[in-house]
Amino acid sequence: MIVHVFWTVMKTVAKLSVDVHADHVHLATPPQDLPSRAVLDTAGDLLRALAAPVRIAIVLQLHESSRCVHELVDALEVPQPLVSQHLRILKSAGVVAGERAGREVHYRLVDHHLAEIVMAAVAHAGEYSGEAQR
Repeated sequence: MIVHVFWTVMKTVAKLSVDVHADHVHLATPPQDLPSRAVLDTAGDLLRALAAPVRIAIVLQLHESSRCVHELVDALEVPQPLVSQHLRILKSAGVVAGERAGREVHYRLVDHHLAEIVMAAVAHAGEYSGEAQR
């Protein structure tokens, strides 16, 4: 009887293809297909371009509507040169585009999916900080 139970367990483990190490278990699931290295590099560049509080705030502002620099300065309450510097970074990363209208340049998001990524990150940070205060 004990031998039968042992072999039943061993067959189950073999079917699951479980790799057991001293401190953890690996289930032998097929490896996930990853995007190409070029796509991963581009995604990394994009996330680095978004990785600053002022740039996050700019993306959130542009999610609502296109804005010129002075509107962003007023909304974010930061100096104009700082806003312009961050807009250059976002523009070079392909996050925003600028369209001249007379003496002003109106900036807009190139892709609103990026705003969704930023909003999800902000929501997550808000949830986390709310938990940390409890």
